Amino acid sequence: MPFRVGHGFDSHRLEAGQGMRLGGVWIDCPWRLVAHSDGDALIHALCDALLGAIGGGDIGRLFPDTDARHQGQDSSVFLREVMRRVHLAGYAVGNADLTLIAQVPKMAPHAPAIVERLADLLSVDVSCVNLKAKTNEGMGHLGRKEGVAAHAVVLLLRADPAPSA
Repeated sequence: MPFRVGHGFDSHRLEAGQGMRLGGVWIDCPWRLVAHSDGDALIHALCDALLGAIGGGDIGRLFPDTDARHQGQDSSVFLREVMRRVHLAGYAVGNADLTLIAQVPKMAPHAPAIVERLADLLSVDVSCVNLKAKTNEGMGHLGRKEGVAAHAVVLLLRADPAPSA
């Protein structure tokens, strides 16, 4: 197949803290993400999208929260392993489109660094990574600053094209 598409979703609770990692970038703020690993919802959604595109299950099967080795783990480690599997399957990232839904922290100041970091981890040009940040307009648990959620969609392209007939 010349291309594959995957979708991923992740969410984590927020609580008072001293910062969080989103999209592989440390954000200094008065909140933290509650999770077994670092709780980077953007990278977790991206991993699930990539794994979905290659039929590789999901991040919870690869890196279960019952495994003490993943306690506090930087999620970039997860994304590197997922990308290794994407390449082994014969694919490369065409583009990635991510949406973060969160009242806090404000993402505009961090978006360029996040796009740069994700492009580096995906081995693509920054023009191939798009990040949108949305609030929940004060509605529900996301609007009450109780959590964050992320969606990711990826297009994978065959890295070793089949010979034409």
